[in-house]
Amino acid sequence: MTDTLELELAITRAGITKRDISKILETSEACLYNKINNRSEFKASEIEKLKKVLSLSEKERNKIFFSSK
Repeated sequence: MTDTLELELAITRAGITKRDISKILETSEACLYNKINNRSEFKASEIEKLKKVLSLSEKERNKIFFSSK
């Protein structure tokens, strides 16, 4: 389960828009919002792209994308 709040904070810190992220992930903005809000899941390849784009450490990546909330 994705920690929505932590992901939103990481996006804000990176200074990138969700529109840009959807382009990087080659998906629609609606699909991205569904993934951010846990209506669908991020693929492993998308998580790796986001880790790079948002400059996440392994610990941050795990906290955001593998949350037990």
